[in-house]
Amino acid sequence: MTISSATFSRRATLSLLGAGASLSILPGCMRQSAGNLVSAPPASADALLDDVAWNLLQHMPTSATAMGVDKGEHAALRSQLSDASPSGQAALAATLRQDLARVRAVDREALDPVTRTSFDVIDSCYSTSLDGFALPYGDVSVGGWRNAPYVVIQNVGAYIDLPRFMDADHPVRDRSDAEAYIARLEQIPAVLQGELVRISAAREMGVVPPAFLLDKAIPQMERTLADAQAGGSLVDSIADRTQNIPGNWSAQAAALASGPIADALAAQLAELKRQRSLATQDAGMWAQPGGDEWYDWALRASTTTQMSADEIHAVGLEQLAEIHGEMEPILRDLGYTEGPVGTRMTALAEDPRFKFAEGDPGRAQIMEFIKERIDWITAQMPRAFNTLVDPNLEVRRLPPAEEPGAPTAYGGAGSKDGTIPGKMWINLRTTDLHRRYTLPTLVHHETIPGHVWQGEYANQLPLIRSILAFNAYSEGWALYAEKLADELGAYAEHPAWKLGYLQDQAFRACRLVVDTGLHAKRWTREEGIRFFVERNGDSPEEIISEVERYCSWPGQACGYKIGQNEILRQRALAAETMGSAYDIKGFNDAVVLGGNVPLDVLAKNVGRYIASAG
Repeated sequence: MTISSATFSRRATLSLLGAGASLSILPGCMRQSAGNLVSAPPASADALLDDVAWNLLQHMPTSATAMGVDKGEHAALRSQLSDASPSGQAALAATLRQDLARVRAVDREALDPVTRTSFDVIDSCYSTSLDGFALPYGDVSVGGWRNAPYVVIQNVGAYIDLPRFMDADHPVRDRSDAEAYIARLEQIPAVLQGELVRISAAREMGVVPPAFLLDKAIPQMERTLADAQAGGSLVDSIADRTQNIPGNWSAQAAALASGPIADALAAQLAELKRQRSLATQDAGMWAQPGGDEWYDWALRASTTTQMSADEIHAVGLEQLAEIHGEMEPILRDLGYTEGPVGTRMTALAEDPRFKFAEGDPGRAQIMEFIKERIDWITAQMPRAFNTLVDPNLEVRRLPPAEEPGAPTAYGGAGSKDGTIPGKMWINLRTTDLHRRYTLPTLVHHETIPGHVWQGEYANQLPLIRSILAFNAYSEGWALYAEKLADELGAYAEHPAWKLGYLQDQAFRACRLVVDTGLHAKRWTREEGIRFFVERNGDSPEEIISEVERYCSWPGQACGYKIGQNEILRQRALAAETMGSAYDIKGFNDAVVLGGNVPLDVLAKNVGRYIASAG
């Protein structure tokens, strides 16, 4: 890994974390009530941050595994899963409430700016999450992006998350890892049962997902159930990795998968089918009990702003027009001169020059194309950052059973200790999802300098900062990364690639319009799909899943453009204020080294960067 002196190495960071993690008994001044601000020396503040982090990870043990910190005195976390039951959710909320009070009891003015930022981040995240837990239904992601009113649906639920996690992130390097794998399999039925209690209770409140979402979730769960009954992926994963570890691992896994896990999946499936008999085609949260309140909270959680649905809708329409104006001359130069931009982009998508072959040959072409783009952009990073990281990256196809309900791709950083690489997951259910002019910007968004790259900086920060993330920053940065790639010349020799980049930017403007349209303006699913296809020329094959995603993750799609807009606003402010002292590498460092933060905290971090030139 290449790390400049401006940051800690992973080893140094983890050494500090390990030292602080044992300080479970904090100084008395840190235990005072939130009503009395107390000054905290740096050691006490650091210990509190560590304590808060480990308290949270007790409720999120798979996150500890994904970050590679479930070791030493915390090794027991590797054998555990989250408690998805109502009581488990209540316990998590109680932990947040207690630790928020402890954080607010500290006089932040006495802290150095970096530590103060960490306290600000916890305050923002925990207070927003607690507002979500106060809602009567749904799934609240603490320090994540996937807030969902439906706990089990086509892209939410343990039936999707846990098989992928067990195969991709749970390590099996020795006997203790294999034992932990089996211990986690033993807990999966309880996780599924906890979810079942919650979705049944929501149904009794009148909360039933739209019929078209259930029509995707049900066959997906049927495939997962059939896989479990046959042993399948949960067995194959441990069998492949225990060939040199004595023990009857496969037999244990098969008994669990085909027995209690399959039974719990069957119970969830029966509930989803019961819900389908009650479901309507209404797409938005406006149709659910308390849905307007739920969506208001989801927008606030996603954007870390107070922007209303109407304001976000208007921003989307305005920026869509601006971006289409940039696309116009490029389309003309390529010979596409007639009709609206969306119509011409639809025609471009049918140009055989930009298609991949069908089937496995095309899938191989796509993977090779992605590799080439990653190699190119990695070489450009010294032009954009003073502080460099090793992206520690691999590209993997999404599990085929997950692909029908999944987006075209997603990505994220690897573990904090570097043992688990960052990943770009690519949806290859059909090669028609992708074009040669759309893949470059997708790569830059998910990998470098997008999610995987930014996540490596977060991995250098205190543990709590590596856990907590904010959708507007995460996705805003990834969308900014697309623009940064353009400024570095990623599309300079390929006008069609530039169009793909601009269409992608316009796509995110469309998201602002469609997400708010569905949930606040009573649009139908078909209206949302039509807006993308007609106004932006997006592929119907891609857009159907995209719009359905907004129905199950309300507000999440609004974080991208709102976050990018704020990063660009801060960049313009820095350039104007600093004059000749402004440097793009310095600005980018200020944004990523400050870590994943709500947008108001981002402004403070950039403000310190601007002041440093004075």
